[in-house]
Amino acid sequence: MLPKEVEEIIRRMEEERIQGASYLAEMGAKAYIKLTEIFEGDTLLEGIKELGTELINVNPTMASLYNLVRFIPLTKNPEFVKAKAEEFIRLNKEAKLEIGNIGSEIIDQNEIIITHSYSSAVLEIIKRAKEKGKTFKVILTESGPDYEGLALAKRLDELKIPFEVITDSQMGLFTKKATLALVGADNITRDGYVFNKAGTYLLALSCHDNSIPFYVAAESFKIHPEAKVDDVKIVERKFKRDHIIIRNYLFDATPWKYIRGIITELGVLVPPKEI
Repeated sequence: MLPKEVEEIIRRMEEERIQGASYLAEMGAKAYIKLTEIFEGDTLLEGIKELGTELINVNPTMASLYNLVRFIPLTKNPEFVKAKAEEFIRLNKEAKLEIGNIGSEIIDQNEIIITHSYSSAVLEIIKRAKEKGKTFKVILTESGPDYEGLALAKRLDELKIPFEVITDSQMGLFTKKATLALVGADNITRDGYVFNKAGTYLLALSCHDNSIPFYVAAESFKIHPEAKVDDVKIVERKFKRDHIIIRNYLFDATPWKYIRGIITELGVLVPPKEI
């Protein structure tokens, strides 16, 4: 049985609605660190196995949690586990900074960027582009029902970056006004499909129809080493509105053929050949 301090981290991960795959992976790494502060020896080894199962079950759609579990060694040595968890967190932060550097070069002066949901990688690209003195505007969806887009809007407002928020149903209409699409990812499969906030596929279709380049920004640990599109379980979280049950799949899958490139810390990948 996991310590209550670790179970509390898992509970907070399960309740998280905005931050996304990178944040949850970092929280998962912190859960391993907390585990090493309480367990050692055989108890630690069993705790690592149990925690790995619990972390993947937080959100089976996210490759970042799967890769985190693979990254942590099965060992009785708490110092080694802690060092690997801290290394994962460091690599996560470094990857995001490099994605910002690479992705910001794709943004031209006076670009109109359209995005969907909240992606820390996309935000890093936008921040870096502003630091380089580029002038641009962002169109973002409100991203219901959890409204991740409004969280992104607050960050853009803090950065003094011009933006406008649209309802999700207007993606097709406003894509025609954009010059570039940038979205994040929660899972990139071996066959080049990108799983992201539901509605991403619709944005990609609209961009394809209007000849707007569609890019994905994602750390390399979001690339699943084994799964193909049909292997990925998409999490559904139904909710009620006026006593009526609303179906609510959290993610959808965008085929590689609609993606211009995937911006990672390793460079811009062209799926599926380079995945």
